[in-house]
Amino acid sequence: MKLFVIILTYNEAAHIADCVASARFADHIIVFDSFSTDATPTIAHDCGAEVIQRTFDTYPGQRNAALDVVKGRADWVLFVDADERVTPELAAEVRRVILTDAAVGWRIPRHNIIFGRLTRGAGWYPDYQTRLLRVGSTRYDPLRQVHERVLLDGPEGTLTQHFIHYNYHSVAQFIAKQRRYTAYDARILFEQGIRPKPQNYLLQPWRQFWWRFVTLKGYQDGLHGLRLSLMMAWYEFQKYRILRGLWREKQRSGS
Repeated sequence: MKLFVIILTYNEAAHIADCVASARFADHIIVFDSFSTDATPTIAHDCGAEVIQRTFDTYPGQRNAALDVVKGRADWVLFVDADERVTPELAAEVRRVILTDAAVGWRIPRHNIIFGRLTRGAGWYPDYQTRLLRVGSTRYDPLRQVHERVLLDGPEGTLTQHFIHYNYHSVAQFIAKQRRYTAYDARILFEQGIRPKPQNYLLQPWRQFWWRFVTLKGYQDGLHGLRLSLMMAWYEFQKYRILRGLWREKQRSGS
């Protein structure tokens, strides 16, 4: 069974060398780059990876294009993000399971490092990602543009070993990404015809906080977990504020 690691990149010069180094257990490494403007392609090439460039459209579009590229070359693909690392234990488990017929796709848990701290509560663990895929039996849902969903032509399994994910390194990075996610989620609600109700601005943020801090045990991470839970509650409020703006804009346009 031939295994390729594929790393999607855009301006990941700070991460790519270490990521490629952690993937050397694979038969081949492809860096699937969206025409980075930094040194990412050069560093990846110097580290021994094959570099393929494609203009970015959507995340599922990029991943499906990468799967198409390796058809006939690989039996299995492990997608690794540039800010993730494959541990030796995970590498060994991946090598073992691809020799079985137990599944066509495998979920992998992640240890998330947020603001320099391992985060085990508030929804950041086990943070399963379906990333080990049998080529020809898996595709990404093109309608799911963030938080990608894999469509499997067969059963799914779950690995026990972890990616190490160097997630948000700063509060500023966290805020920027959550703003994008919030706007996307609000747009989805709008397209579904959902209108915000007055109670949503209070109850939904409170539910989000309770879910993350209590149900998902954010309290285990102390003040770090409290801060993350409060921030996610704030962006839940922002989602309904943006949704309200979308409906007002539609009313003004008369459409």
